[in-house]
Amino acid sequence: MPTKDPLNWMLSEAIDSLARAERLQQQFFGLQSTARPREACWEPPIDVLETDQELLIFVALPGVEPDKVEAVIDNGLLIIGGQRTLPPELRNARIHRLELPQGRFERRIALPAGRFVVSRFASNGCVVLRLTKSG
Repeated sequence: MPTKDPLNWMLSEAIDSLARAERLQQQFFGLQSTARPREACWEPPIDVLETDQELLIFVALPGVEPDKVEAVIDNGLLIIGGQRTLPPELRNARIHRLELPQGRFERRIALPAGRFVVSRFASNGCVVLRLTKSG
């Protein structure tokens, strides 16, 4: 296994840090609609899969209970929102690294035309939204 060149490693780390900072800036200070101002929030990563009977949306939210996640369909958009916070027993802990985002999150997903019945469950660190097709 070849050893890493320290200069290349430092440049790679710096570029990764800049990319993360840019994503955070866009999430917190990006352009928002003036019609409906929203509080600053982050967007959790998702996977969307569709079968003949349903849409499954896997939202990466480790530590968030499914019943604490809001899911609303509005004008063909699924709006997923909630809060991810440290558990109360860890709020006074010394933090060595905190890479998983905390605070308010929101994700908007355009849906195909149709009517859906929404249910949710947890699976492997994800909150899974099941949108069963109806009618």
